[in-house]
Amino acid sequence: MIRTVESEPHASAPVLAAYRYCEAVTGQQARNFAYGIRLLPTPKRRAMSALYAFSRRVDDIGDGALALDVKAARLEEARALVARIRDGAVDEDDTDPVVVALAHAGARFPIPFDALDELIDGVLMDVHGETYETWDDLKAYCRCVAGTIGRLSLGVFGIEPGARGAERAPEYADTLGLALQLTNILRDIREDAQGGRVYLPADDLAKFGCSGGFAGPLPPADSDFAGLVHFEVRRARALFAEGYRLLPMLDRRSGACVAAMAGIYRRLLDRIEREPEAVLRGRVSLPGREKAYVAVRGLSGVDARHVSRRTVRRRA
Repeated sequence: MIRTVESEPHASAPVLAAYRYCEAVTGQQARNFAYGIRLLPTPKRRAMSALYAFSRRVDDIGDGALALDVKAARLEEARALVARIRDGAVDEDDTDPVVVALAHAGARFPIPFDALDELIDGVLMDVHGETYETWDDLKAYCRCVAGTIGRLSLGVFGIEPGARGAERAPEYADTLGLALQLTNILRDIREDAQGGRVYLPADDLAKFGCSGGFAGPLPPADSDFAGLVHFEVRRARALFAEGYRLLPMLDRRSGACVAAMAGIYRRLLDRIEREPEAVLRGRVSLPGREKAYVAVRGLSGVDARHVSRRTVRRRA
């Protein structure tokens, strides 16, 4: 059984090796996420890397080239691993480093592992080729694949004692996840279309004459593609504004981590808004120096203080 960090000040060699593996996966596969979690103290950074590594494994199953029935079976195997972790049935000598690291993280932090079941449900929606008629339909999917990450992360971050409105923290974390996911959907619109996936609601596509799809470098003929993008950007900004209410409830470094990750995605939104058709030509991204600037801004507390003041004004 994996013991808690409180009773084990120094993690064992197998556990440390498991964390190093998860951190390597995170650094290689999630540049934006990795920038944010650098701002965390070591135990929280390790726990977040374990959450990412497991979530990445689940996503890779859904995105891979396996037959659909094999994907579904692999996802159920992942669900069984979650059950083992949740039940405390993982030994530190387990051969799966992601499971070892995640079990150790769960022994220290109140991570809501049921959210990983929801993540698997969301990836199964991809496997089954779900499409989304309305924003409410897409929102349900986003809550599974991204809102869950917000709630899982909150289990690691924790809430500051006496934080005002703390009972709504999971809701805000979930909403911030939705904002990040909608930004991802806009950024990856062509890549997804080439893979046979369309995530934006059919109602929105029809409204802007974009039901023809996005497989090429140009928008559908006679469409208002810029109007569609600007409409979704406004929706994402509203989600960010609501989700940012979480920041004043977190300790300084956890708040900096969230502000850095969200700040990177908000800047991506700015770029997409300025040049909507760029998402049809390739993946829009930020240079490393700009990400570093956002991280420093987050660590300085500028975003958290700004959001805190704005929230107080709204409630006054």
